[in-house]
Amino acid sequence: MNKVAVISFPGTNCDLDTVSAIKELTSLDVEIVWHKDFKGKKYDAIIIPGGFSYGDWLRAGAIAARSKAMEEVVEEAINGKPVLGICNGFQILVESSLLPGVLLPNELGRFICRWTRVSIENPKGPWLKLANKGEKIDMPIAHAEGRFYIDSEKFKAISNSSPIIYYENGWNPNGSFYDIAGIGNEEGNVLGLMPHPERAYTEILSPRGFHGNGGLFFKSLEDSLKRGW
Repeated sequence: MNKVAVISFPGTNCDLDTVSAIKELTSLDVEIVWHKDFKGKKYDAIIIPGGFSYGDWLRAGAIAARSKAMEEVVEEAINGKPVLGICNGFQILVESSLLPGVLLPNELGRFICRWTRVSIENPKGPWLKLANKGEKIDMPIAHAEGRFYIDSEKFKAISNSSPIIYYENGWNPNGSFYDIAGIGNEEGNVLGLMPHPERAYTEILSPRGFHGNGGLFFKSLEDSLKRGW
């Protein structure tokens, strides 16, 4: 059975939610792994969940990105292993240079918690295998440093090759450049996103007017690990 690690750092608070979503939606063997105990080669996929690792000191994700666990994550990602970063996990992946760009404080200058709608472009890789181009997904955000910035030349270079998750028109809550809510590497095995799919994997968790379709990422992983991508 394929094994998935959900890495927990001091301040991580979405690890249990992520495990619950994966267990309910898939047959994958998933477990929470304390960062000091993480051994990358034991797992077929890695998820870095949301929270406030190390209290967001220095910059969100900056301290966790320099941990021994992330050294192993970087090595596994370079070798093609699926890696997903959600919210603080996205910040950690950016700080680890596994993904381009930087995540800045929200344009409003405060923490934002609300539902939003995104669309998927250039779906590729294990996390988006079941997604269609332009597919809409509803998920909540909860962050203070989610405003994605990337140099225009760098964006032009990757916009047609890397998977990108955009906030739908009018749904950009934090001022992210180019309305980017998430981005992957060119191969698609590494993906980061600010919205929380583990909080939107079933209709019962979704408020009126939204759909609980965030489970697509986890179902795509299961299909990819079993059938390839």
